[in-house]
Amino acid sequence: MNDKVKEIFSWVRLIIIALALSFILNNYIIAKAEIPTGSMENTVMTGDRIIALKVAYLFQGPSRGDIVVFKYPNDETQNYLKRVIGLPGETVEIIDGEVFIDSEVLTEDYLKEIPVGSYGPFVVPEQCYFMLGDNRNVSEDARYWENTYVKKKKIIGKVILKYSPDFEILN
Repeated sequence: MNDKVKEIFSWVRLIIIALALSFILNNYIIAKAEIPTGSMENTVMTGDRIIALKVAYLFQGPSRGDIVVFKYPNDETQNYLKRVIGLPGETVEIIDGEVFIDSEVLTEDYLKEIPVGSYGPFVVPEQCYFMLGDNRNVSEDARYWENTYVKKKKIIGKVILKYSPDFEILN
C-alpha cells in the first residue's frame, strides 16, 4: 500500500471511530435538552440547555434534591425536568408552601420565591419518586398530575450540566 492510501485509510478510520463514539454517547450515556419553561427558575432558566447522565441511576436510585429528566407520567411522549423531593415509601405533605417529608420540614434553599398552598399528603409508592419544580408558584408538577409519581424506569437521567447563556456545573 502506498503512503496516500494509508493516509486516507487512517482518516476514514478516525472518522468512523468518532461517529461511533458520538452515537454511543448520544444514545446510551447522555441526554440533551433545552428548557422551554420557567418551572425550575432560578436553578435552570428558560432557554438554558442541560446535559443529563443516563447511566447515573444504573446501580442506585435518585437522591432527594437531584434534578432529573424523565418521561412525563401523563404523556410519556414528553420529557420533563424537575427536582426529586419524595423518595419511595415516604409521605410528602405541603402545608402553607412548606414541604414536609415524613412530618419533618425539608430545607429548600434553591426555591425562587416563597411558595404558597397546601397539598397532600402523598405517599410515594415503591420504585417511584415525587417531583416538584423550584419555581413552585408556577410549576406544573406532581401536585397537579393525574399520575402523581414518576417510576424509576421512566427517569432518563440526572442533570449534571447546564449551559447557555451561563455555563455552570450543577452538583
